[in-house]
Parts: sequence; C-alpha cells; structure tokens
Amino acid sequence: MGAHDGDADEAERGLDRHWHLARTVPEIDVAELEYALMRAFEAFGRWQAECLATVIDLAASGPENAMLHIIRMNDRPKTIKDLARLSNREDIPNIQYSLRKLIGAGLVERRGSGRSGVTYSVTERGRQVTDRYAQVRASLLIEALSSLPDFGARLQEATKTLELMTGIYEQVARTAATHRRGFR
Repeated sequence: MGAHDGDADEAERGLDRHWHLARTVPEIDVAELEYALMRAFEAFGRWQAECLATVIDLAASGPENAMLHIIRMNDRPKTIKDLARLSNREDIPNIQYSLRKLIGAGLVERRGSGRSGVTYSVTERGRQVTDRYAQVRASLLIEALSSLPDFGARLQEATKTLELMTGIYEQVARTAATHRRGFR
C-alpha cells in the first residue's frame, strides 16, 4: 500500500501530505520514507545510547556506540579506513574524535604507528561492555521484535530496501556533486 492510497480519505479528514519536497505521488512516497528514516535514525541513536548506559557509565553518542561495535566486529583490528568504509562515513576527524573518546574510556586500544599502520581493537573491558550490551539488546530489543508477525521476513525486506536506497543515494549524491555549479 503506497502513501497515496488513502489521499482522498486523508483530504476529507483535513490531512495534507503535500509540502515542498512532496508535490507528486512519488515525491510524497519518498518524502515519507525519508522522514521515517530521519525519525528512525534519531530513535536508533537514543536506543544505542540508553542501551550502552545500562552497562557502562559513559556518555556516548549513537555513532560512537556503533564505532565500538564495528571495531569489535569479527574480533579483528580495524584501521581508520576500515572504520570509515564499514560505517559508510567520510568524516575522518569525527571518527578520530570517537576513537579518542573510546580509548579514553578504556574500551578501545590503538596499536602500531604511522609507518606500520595504526589499528584499533577492543580491550578486555571493551569486550565485557560489548558482551553485556549484546545481552541487554537481546533481552529488550530482540525480544520485543520477535513478537512481530513474520519478523525475519520483514527485517530481510527492510534491509534489502535500505541497502537499495543507500546505493541510490550514493549515486545521486555523486551526480549532484558533479553538477553542483549548474544549479547556482
């Protein structure tokens, strides 16, 4: 069911889903997805921060929490380049700030040097924190989600859609950057 299926009913109830980003039916559908993504991103960040706060007294943002788990992923050290690629980020100074914060909290350690290559891995304390985080996540989030009908299929479809949208956004961002001067 698309966003436009109930337009007549919504118009009768005084709902107007048109705005500067949503003038046509496809624009309405995309705008509603984007608005849902923004709200989901913010809710996800709050969830990550609160879940982490249940296991350690550390004021960490969602991206910092994600960085900790990405570093732990596959129990292999990661370079900054790995972290940027795995998180689809280009903001190296912010990644470095997050790393300093995680190192300062005793959750991550830096190894190597500029010549041999610097890598980051979780410390024993970081391993304990991420293990406890996983337990809290399973008991709260996964338990809540598992009560949804067709939980696995719904998540797989959502993941495929988000991956597709990520690729489309990447491509149109490159196109916009290429043609930026034409819009001035």
